[in-house]
Amino acid sequence: MIKVESTIVINRPLGEVFAFIADPTNNAKWQEGLIESRLDSPGPVTLGSKITDIRKFIGRQLESKLEVTAYEADKMISLKVVSGPLPFEITQTFTSVAGGTKIDLVAQGEPGGFFKLAEGLVKKQLEDQLAGNNARLKKVLEG
Repeated sequence: MIKVESTIVINRPLGEVFAFIADPTNNAKWQEGLIESRLDSPGPVTLGSKITDIRKFIGRQLESKLEVTAYEADKMISLKVVSGPLPFEITQTFTSVAGGTKIDLVAQGEPGGFFKLAEGLVKKQLEDQLAGNNARLKKVLEG
């Protein structure tokens, strides 16, 4: 089991930060290795929405199908990989703080196949990727 956590404060209003992150079409602007992220369900993201991500991770191109498993506007969004080589659950919670928005992220899952053999590498890569994603997200939203 791999579990990775990160926290960042973005110096922008909570509603603006949440709306940006909850829209999959923005993901390639700040997520490392993401080639494409698309909403496969009609309408805006909400509980039960389906999303497809195509990304490069540890030198491989991966396609994952995700489902929004929890959604509370301006507070929390959880996604679960329902199809793909890395079955992870990602939960982001949003809190208004002085001067901006705090985002707490928890990603956990049990890699299989090749990724199970390289679990330590997967965890390290994920930690590095989250740190880079946070820096890019801050730059995009504050810049």
